[in-house]
Amino acid sequence: MLTLSPSLKARLSQPLKIGSFEVNSRVLQSPLSGVTDMVFRRLVRRYAPESMMYTEMVNATGLHYVKELPKIMEVDPNERPISIQLFDCRPDFLAEAAVKAVAEGADTVDINMGCPVNKITKNGGGSSLLRQPEVAEAIMREVVKAVDVPVTVKTRIGWNDKEITILDFAKRMEDAGAKMITVHGRTRAQGYNGHARWEWIARVKEVLSIPVIGNGDIFSVEAAVKCLEQTGADGVMCSRGTLGYPFLVGEVDYFLKTGELLPPPTPIQRLECAREHLQALWEYKGDRGVRQARKHMTWYAKGFVGAADLRGQLSLVETVNQGLDLIDRAIEKLANGYELEVDTESNFALI
Repeated sequence: MLTLSPSLKARLSQPLKIGSFEVNSRVLQSPLSGVTDMVFRRLVRRYAPESMMYTEMVNATGLHYVKELPKIMEVDPNERPISIQLFDCRPDFLAEAAVKAVAEGADTVDINMGCPVNKITKNGGGSSLLRQPEVAEAIMREVVKAVDVPVTVKTRIGWNDKEITILDFAKRMEDAGAKMITVHGRTRAQGYNGHARWEWIARVKEVLSIPVIGNGDIFSVEAAVKCLEQTGADGVMCSRGTLGYPFLVGEVDYFLKTGELLPPPTPIQRLECAREHLQALWEYKGDRGVRQARKHMTWYAKGFVGAADLRGQLSLVETVNQGLDLIDRAIEKLANGYELEVDTESNFALI
């Protein structure tokens, strides 16, 4: 039976303090490129109303050259607490972008220094900043100086196994004014492969005084509790575990606050959520939203007889009505007594 140790319960009983800003949850929804738009965040927030949400990462250089804010930067005035995540390698552009983020309603500004994707790192952003700590430090100082909200950073433990530099890097970020750091326990070279090395998160926690958030391999309530116990982190950030499962942040938050496990959603409830997600994306983005919804719908479709076939069909839908029809027929079959089976194809790689 999963339980909270008295020491962990006591440690997490107070709000998470990010500089001058307080969050009444120790569970955060990670920024995910192509995923955490306003539609997705609303679904997560339904189950985790007090958790910090993050936008998809915004390119500060791109923002510098456009007159209108990109749609991925749009936030609902009611969706608090909210952070806008930025990436780039230019301190002045990032400072300028941070000002715009605050004007848009961001409670905090997060700087991405951990993305491993080549198209980001080859231009000096994301995890490439782990190899340029002086630049990363200059970025943090410029952004902190530009805005009056807390500035945070999300990063990895190092570039590769021979360059695990997180302890020095994290200390530099704190000294430069960062008010919180989220550490994904993998190197850039790992991508999303292998296991997250939570022991490095524990080491970061030992050398910093600002909040440290653990990230990597948080796919369940049990994993979140284990990460918190092993690392001493001030909170956890859920990432790929929320793909097709916007319930996870709320499940973890509920357990940390009550010591009780919520019953998991049934396959029908997951498909109903997929239906709502598709409909909302279409209303928000039109046909482009339908195309974006394909991956989401396939992530929801698991845990029942015929799930693999349904995923194949959902990945090809061209219209909102096609998708809704496929989901409705699957729900009807389940409601009419189809036996459930274990679907082991549960963890999808983030593209």
